[in-house]
Parts: sequence; C-alpha cells; structure tokens
Amino acid sequence: MQKEVRLRWLLLANLLNNAGAAFMWPLTTVYMHNYLKQTLTFSGTVLFCMSLAMILGNYVGGRLFDRWRPYWTAILGVTISTITLATLIFWHSLLPYAAGLIIVGFGDGISMTVVNAYAATVTSKSNRYVFNMLYLALNVGVVIGTLLVGYLLDLGIDVVFMVTTACYVGLFGIVLSTFNVSLTPVTTAKKSTKSVTTDTTSKRKRQLIWLICLMIFTIYLSYALWESLLSVHMTNLGIPFRRYSEVWTINGLLIILSQPIVTLFNERFKIGTQVAFGITLFALSFLGLVFARQYVDFIIIMVVLTIGEVIGLPIVPAWVDDMAAVDQRGKYQGRFNMALSMGRAVGPLFGGMMVAQFSYSVLFIVVTLMMLTTLGIVLVRARHEKLLNG
Repeated sequence: MQKEVRLRWLLLANLLNNAGAAFMWPLTTVYMHNYLKQTLTFSGTVLFCMSLAMILGNYVGGRLFDRWRPYWTAILGVTISTITLATLIFWHSLLPYAAGLIIVGFGDGISMTVVNAYAATVTSKSNRYVFNMLYLALNVGVVIGTLLVGYLLDLGIDVVFMVTTACYVGLFGIVLSTFNVSLTPVTTAKKSTKSVTTDTTSKRKRQLIWLICLMIFTIYLSYALWESLLSVHMTNLGIPFRRYSEVWTINGLLIILSQPIVTLFNERFKIGTQVAFGITLFALSFLGLVFARQYVDFIIIMVVLTIGEVIGLPIVPAWVDDMAAVDQRGKYQGRFNMALSMGRAVGPLFGGMMVAQFSYSVLFIVVTLMMLTTLGIVLVRARHEKLLNG
C-alpha cells in the first residue's frame, strides 16, 4: 500500500472542495440580500454560523486524523457536504438554506483540515512546495466557483446547487479512490499514549503558532469581505454582479502566472521576509478600496492583493508544519484552519455591522490596521525566538 497520497490528487481534491465552497460565499450575501430581502447583518450572521460549524469541523477533522483513521475521516467530511448540497437543490427557502449552509460548513471544515494534514505527510516534495501548490489549487478553486456563480445565478438557484453538488461528487470520488494510504511512520507514532496525551511541540513554538493563527484570523476576516460584502458594494456602485465575478478570474490568472515569482521567493528569502513582504502588500491593498469607485479601480486593487497573497500566504501553513512535532501535524493544521475559518466567520458579520454603523471606508481602514498590527507582533516574536525559518 502507498505511504502517501499523490500530490496531484491532493491538489485536485483541494480545487474541487474550494470551488464548491466558493459558490456559497458571494451567493449567500447576494441571494439573501437581493432575492430573499434580508439585511446584510442577517446574511453575515448566517455566514458566521456557517463558519463556526466549519471551525468545529476543523477541530473534529484534526482530532480524528491524529487519533482515528485519516481515510474514514476524509470520507465523513465529504459525505456530509455532498448529501446536504444535493438536498438544497430541491429545498432552498430561507430556513433550509441557512441550515444547509451550516451543515456544509461542518463537513467542509473536516475536509479542508484533512487535506492539509495529508499534505503534511508528503515526503516526495519539500513542504514549502507542497503547501504552495495546495494554496494554488485552493485559489484556482475559489476563482472557478466565484466566477461561475455570477453566471449560474441568472439560470436559477437550483442550477447553482446542481453544479456545486457535482463538484462535491467529484471530490468524493477522489477521496474514495486515492486517500486510502498507509501513513507510516507518523500513524504508528501517534498510537503511543505519550503522543496522545502530551503535546511534544516546544512551548515557544506553540506560542508562535498561536500568534500566527491570530494573524491568519485577521487576514481571512478581511479576505471574507471580498467574498461577501464586496459583491454588494460593487453592485451599489452600479457595477454588475458579473463584473464582480470577473475580478476573481484576474485573481486566478495572476495566481497561476505568478508562480515563478513565488519560486524565486522560496529559493532566495527566509520565511519571515516572505511573509512580511507578502502580507504587507496584501493588507495595504485594502486601503485602495477606500477610494475605489470604478470597475478598473477594483481590478488594480485585486492585482496588488493577489501579488501579496501568493507571496505571503501559501508559506504560512508550511511554517506551522515546520514548527509542529511530527505526531501533532493534524492538530496544528486543524488550529490553522480554525483560525482561517473563524476569520471567515467574523468577516461578513463584522463588515455588515461596521457598514451599518459607519461606512465602507472606515471598515477598510480598520481591517488594514488589524492585519498590519498582527503581522508585526508575529515578526517581532519570531525574531526574538529565532524562528523566522520555521
């Protein structure tokens, strides 16, 4: 039996999972606000609950991966999401839709953590390469889902759910046929009592991982604004919803074309330098949203955001993996994904409340400051502990 899942199957699984999930984020805000006549705060609350369920799924997925059977954990996550989405094809009024999103969030939380944990076991490539490619697949999936939903919604909400379900059926087929591998020696190490009851990752590394999770929380809180409120903001400015979807096409093309730049950074720069430069650029792009009024403005901002994203974000889970003990990979990839999911949970709700009380401009300034502050804290602590290389 194989000792690891082949990287190409992990990448395809991540692409399909995130393509399916990406249908839900902009769709939820626009569908609830424009079609079901709900407030931005209400749609933000639904997304918040969905992401809380995803966080629970991240936790469950990490625990089951380390302590139970990775293969059956993967099967569990994708089965929950697939069955729920298939149900939503026929039953998508307000309450079933909201409840279905929450259940899908739980299933996706399990699946995303399991894919990351499987990726951490790949030994045929360096972990920086593996996680960079995993991030590439994730974002291509997000681009595909976000682009298609702009066109499919015109055909009806049931068509959107049909295509989304098809993505998850494909994911289920990949998991079923390729994820049943023998993860040794990691799995055998995990069976000992000591590895189950004692965290063998050093205290200073654990603390830095928690700070990295805080930074990731603020980043994905901000990124969730692009996936939710920006669709409404752009349509309020008279820009068609299809144009919003097309911005994500630019994001996807840039992610693919910028791989030589990412390779250059991976080969020549320390992790700390790469994270600092990329996330600073990513954060500063949100200041541009304060002044954006035309479609071309949003294109330029997305270009800047994407360059910062591909340089700074893919390396972060690899950094976490470098610091985690070998028998704690599932646990810490779970925590990383929990922070990511919590950011996505809070983002739409926080954004809706900020816009209601203040304005979009104030919101964009606040999230920029949050990201830069947490980045600074991580870099100072990493330099102090001499952990800038993981």
